[in-house]
Amino acid sequence: MDISEKLWGGRFTEKPDETFAEFNDSFRFDKRLFSADLRGCIAHANGLYRAGVISETEATAITDGLRSILTSSSAPDFFVSDAEDIHSFIEGKLIAVIGDTGRKLHTGRSRNDQVATAFRLWLRDEIDTIDELIVNSLSSLVSLAERHRDAVIPGYTHLQRAQPVLFPHWCLAYFEMLKRDRERLFDVRKRVNVMPLGSAALAGTSYPIDRERVAEELGFDSILENSLDAVSDRDFAVEFASACSLIMAHLSRLAEDLILYCSTEFGFITLSDSVSSGSSLMPQKKNPDALELLRGKSGRVFGHNLGLLTMIKGLPLAYNKDMQEDKEAVFDCVDTVNISLRTAAIVLDNCSLNEQQALSAASTGYLNATELADYLVKKDVPFRTAHEVVGRAVLFAIGEGKELNELSVEQLMSFSNEIREDVSEALSLSSTLNTKNAIGGTSTDQVSSALRDAARYLDAAGR
Repeated sequence: MDISEKLWGGRFTEKPDETFAEFNDSFRFDKRLFSADLRGCIAHANGLYRAGVISETEATAITDGLRSILTSSSAPDFFVSDAEDIHSFIEGKLIAVIGDTGRKLHTGRSRNDQVATAFRLWLRDEIDTIDELIVNSLSSLVSLAERHRDAVIPGYTHLQRAQPVLFPHWCLAYFEMLKRDRERLFDVRKRVNVMPLGSAALAGTSYPIDRERVAEELGFDSILENSLDAVSDRDFAVEFASACSLIMAHLSRLAEDLILYCSTEFGFITLSDSVSSGSSLMPQKKNPDALELLRGKSGRVFGHNLGLLTMIKGLPLAYNKDMQEDKEAVFDCVDTVNISLRTAAIVLDNCSLNEQQALSAASTGYLNATELADYLVKKDVPFRTAHEVVGRAVLFAIGEGKELNELSVEQLMSFSNEIREDVSEALSLSSTLNTKNAIGGTSTDQVSSALRDAARYLDAAGR
């Protein structure tokens, strides 16, 4: 590209060094803002016309030209270009289509507010797509829970068996995490959906453009009210990457649970062949590669979040070229979260619980010890005393090679005068589950209610 064809070329007489140009140019990655930037350009042209800066004929030529560029963009070699960025690419295409009138489009704006506007428009749409994918994963979690509605698994703390829980209760724990992720994204979207266009390079535009009208045309909720802030704000990008980091953290936790549960040592979960892979050496292997990638890909999103924070931490007002680094980080966050959510839903749809194996694990390991302590508390024994009594009973049972509920009533009575014949019922699996009947607990009634709530939530979300 000749130096005179650069948007800023008038001041310069020498061509950019080739390595510098490669380092500086962003077209190879920011071309994905193409459609969003066209929308911003059309709205800006309409704003110039309403302000009396360009004529109706000129505005029509510009907007028709921009729409024709969008139509022709499906051509295989359309994006083959040495343009500096997508914005200069579009302007060059427009001038080629309608002539010098196209040179009037950039009146009253800078690439600073143009880029920020296109970026926000693009990200707003991507957030909406991610929201749909989260809902798909939520639906898959509920479907998995319903397929094994009455199944019981051991719950863990410190990766040690702790108390039995209904399997749907486990599914709904991740449902709650992803619900919060939706709420966070919705909140981020509010701050994404604010328009910087009309702030120009940093001081605002000299033309009487009705910024609020332009914002309405583009579907923005409001406008950024300080031009210095408008062109230099990347808080929304950091917030988005942070929200993505939590989505990936939750998917990583889900993946880790399932990786453990489908191991031979646990044997709770079976993954279908469609979401597993084998070993190049060991014919017997069936590896949970999809889940391991879900776990591993979280790190790249965490890195982008930190990278964006580091990028903005020492920047003086207003725009600085450092901010070009926002695009690739956010683009990769979008791509990674998108494929991860899609994969998570597919895995959930293609796994099953070995109910008998899980039940066996939930029935051993003294998971009803807390229930025995609560039984004593109901007999007016202070909890600390009850805890000590049950600890001694567990120690005795270990020595006998039996579970607590396998000890005789007489043996249990030897640990406390408050233990009676009804202790057997108290130590049953059914009692251990169904006494947890406070809101949020794992009793059958509470979990059934939570599943109904989840179904209503999905209905409201359009699923």
